[in-house]
Amino acid sequence: MVPRVNLRRLQLFCVLLACVLAGTLLCPAQSDSSLTLQAQDIPAPQTAPTSSAADEPQQKSEDKKNKKEKKKKPGSFVIAPLPIVSPAIGSGIIPVVGYITPIPAHEHKETPSVFGVAGLITNNGSRGFAVGTDLYFKQAKYELTSGYVHGSLDYNLYGEGYINGNLGLKLPLEQTGQAFFIKFLREIGWGTYIGARFLTGSSFITLKQASGNLPPIPPDVGLHTSLRALGAEIYRDTRPNRFYPVKGTLLDFTADVFAEPLGSKYSFQSYRFTFNKYASLPFNQVLAYNLYYCGTGGSPPFYGECLYGTNNELRGYTAGRYIDKQMFATQLEDRLSLPWRLGIVAFVGIGAVSPGASAWRANQFLPAGGVGGRFMLSKDYHVNLRTDFAWGKDNFTWAVGVGEAF
Repeated sequence: MVPRVNLRRLQLFCVLLACVLAGTLLCPAQSDSSLTLQAQDIPAPQTAPTSSAADEPQQKSEDKKNKKEKKKKPGSFVIAPLPIVSPAIGSGIIPVVGYITPIPAHEHKETPSVFGVAGLITNNGSRGFAVGTDLYFKQAKYELTSGYVHGSLDYNLYGEGYINGNLGLKLPLEQTGQAFFIKFLREIGWGTYIGARFLTGSSFITLKQASGNLPPIPPDVGLHTSLRALGAEIYRDTRPNRFYPVKGTLLDFTADVFAEPLGSKYSFQSYRFTFNKYASLPFNQVLAYNLYYCGTGGSPPFYGECLYGTNNELRGYTAGRYIDKQMFATQLEDRLSLPWRLGIVAFVGIGAVSPGASAWRANQFLPAGGVGGRFMLSKDYHVNLRTDFAWGKDNFTWAVGVGEAF
């Protein structure tokens, strides 16, 4: 269910664990929720009652209809023990439990809230858990999203830039830590939300036993580090269903400022931009398009830079193999719904990492493509269990999650 959960900007620990855990828990938290004036809100002129015996059956029928409309759509539990096969953190399982709140049947513009819990256990020693909520108030006039993640990850660092990632030299690291994230947004009309964000986290990185040629060792290995940031977010969402969009668009921009006066060890800025477009096609198909950009300024640590392959940008790559100060990714996916709650998808995409705006190189693009299967876990909200098989420039990946990739 999403979950669009967002701790990847704190550190690679948060990036990998939140991508694996929170990304399956919290779906992107946006909705078109402009308030409308209901007919019952307008006082009708008082007239003398004119009832008759013939009107009584019709009145009873209308009363039953009104009571039926007032009944809430039942909430939905999503429970799934998800297998994981990751080139970054090994093979294992991610147990996920989520709950989507009920909404009144007549409130077509209401947006359901989401609660979720997930764990992580893999064969390379990585362990962790995450909890998160995405709450809507006052007919989706306000949105409150928060999440906490804690654990330990064993992964390989390839170095910064396309060239180091392409060489494939690995530096085995272990990173333990925790992170907390919260944001509060207000709808200002036309499906647009704006508000503030806060991120804080700490971690400790150790170098595992290694031999042979290694990439450069980052300066914060063996040190306790902390990151803390204040930020802002604005997005516009016209999708009628955020769990399985069949039409509409999503525009999302975030800016986070990490600064020493806030208690952060590093001072830098992080910017993210996302554009998604959805269109219905014949024969139960949906064509989905995604464009993503990441940029950083100042002096971020390697886990605060843009990490290719995280958050499904793009599937088919080891998370964090390609790291740099700027990154873009774009992809197109065709989704086909089948009988018996089943579905299939096919996708293709391309992207790149770069140290600056003038350093993009056509021969350093990173293409990807693949296919996937779907099984509908919740009919009420069309929440799918997702499994994707993807191929990138260097390797193959298999991922399982709850909710669509974007």
